[in-house]
Amino acid sequence: MTATATPRDDWAGIDRLAHGEAVLGHPHACAREGCAHGKPQHTPKTTTRTCEQCPCPGWMPARHVAGTTDDGALILDQLHAIITRYVILPSTEAAIAVALWIAASHAQASWAHAPRLVIRAPEKRCGKSRLLDIVEGTCHAPLITVNASPAAVYRAIGSDVPPTLLVDEADTIFGGKNAEANEDLRGLLNAGHQRNRPAIRWDNANRRLETIPTFAMAALAGIGAMPDTIEDRAVVIRMRRRAPGETVAPFRHRRDRPALTTMAATLARWLTAHLADLEKAEPPMPLEDRAADTWEPLIAVADLAGRDWPDAARHAAVALTTDRDQAAAVSDRIRLLTDCRIAFGDADALPTETLITRLRADPEAPWCDHGSDGISARRLAALLSDYDIRSDIIRFGEPIGRVRGYHRTDFTDAWARYCPPLAGGTRDNRATHDNPRSAPSQFPQRHRSTRDSNSAHDSPRHGSIRDSQQPVTGLTCENTDVTDVTDTPRLRGIDGGAA
Repeated sequence: MTATATPRDDWAGIDRLAHGEAVLGHPHACAREGCAHGKPQHTPKTTTRTCEQCPCPGWMPARHVAGTTDDGALILDQLHAIITRYVILPSTEAAIAVALWIAASHAQASWAHAPRLVIRAPEKRCGKSRLLDIVEGTCHAPLITVNASPAAVYRAIGSDVPPTLLVDEADTIFGGKNAEANEDLRGLLNAGHQRNRPAIRWDNANRRLETIPTFAMAALAGIGAMPDTIEDRAVVIRMRRRAPGETVAPFRHRRDRPALTTMAATLARWLTAHLADLEKAEPPMPLEDRAADTWEPLIAVADLAGRDWPDAARHAAVALTTDRDQAAAVSDRIRLLTDCRIAFGDADALPTETLITRLRADPEAPWCDHGSDGISARRLAALLSDYDIRSDIIRFGEPIGRVRGYHRTDFTDAWARYCPPLAGGTRDNRATHDNPRSAPSQFPQRHRSTRDSNSAHDSPRHGSIRDSQQPVTGLTCENTDVTDVTDTPRLRGIDGGAA
């Protein structure tokens, strides 16, 4: 079969090669029929030479140092093609996030925060280790381990050019009985998310304090959730097992890794030329607080690349952060505040026993039991005390009379600060402005998410998304055998307190 030679600068053909298509006769392709591969050391000078070894079709020939946004977008496209060739990711947003995280690792010197990448799965054989293999081959200076002492990690990160820390089987480090023994490593990963958070150790040999940098990007893969303090600083990828009909290319380390390291070198060339620009970058963020810190490096890289990447990156940031927040375990205290709001209904005050009975009415709540594992007046007071909420003696109508209970106004500030707003706006949302201890009028406003144009107005969210709200878990108050005080007029309690 005779093939027509293709011009050497035919980048459309090179793009096809990078996506695994056979472009016979292309100067950058192997001349063997059906082969679409190439390596820098085996790039044929003529169309008659065959390559000695066929690496991954995601190989992209080295081009002159990238200096335009078109170059950056092309490089990220090739990286995305490599990732999706070997791994089935749960969503398009996940693939975009992984590609941007890998690219951002090559510009660590420019970032104020080092985002973590958490690759978690509910079961084995979901592709998490394979994805970590791809990350290891394409990221900056990978340091991969399945178990390491905190001292060794401190020394590795404390070098002039910190590596990218990759931890496989992280569930064996942070899960079960090992969790307490590895608190130092968890503290290191938490502190290293932000620059200028060094660890301080006493050097007994030299009798002096030693300051060890902790700043470095890190990726962790394991079964189940990572510690919540790590996931709060991470881009979380929730892997799942391949479904029937989903196929990926087999990955062979000796054959395919050279293509990954070539991509890593290409990323490093491109981003090293723009470190100063990236350090000054302040991209508009669709997130706030720590989520914005985590995603800012990824979005800065996307803005540098241009083309479709800036919009895709922001969409991925909102989508994955929403998924992470929805899956995050809510603390007992936040759950209690949310359930108390529902239990109050429209009441201005509730007796303690009535509030406890209504809390126990939800069979899925942590306090539905009546024994030591349930909720009691003492435990309720202890959980609410951190929010400066305390019971008082309140005068209710007969037959209740004067008993200990809780005022609604004592909850409104905590509800506004910690609980997801109720859909449609309720008295709980408005009461904050009437409470003398409530948040000031400039309390940050939240707007609706643009994640999905069809569901943006139907799915309230709350948390890290700048423009979103979160639905509230339902709590039933039916079939309770207590006196309902929701219609009891507000009375002035003893000791002059407002009831």
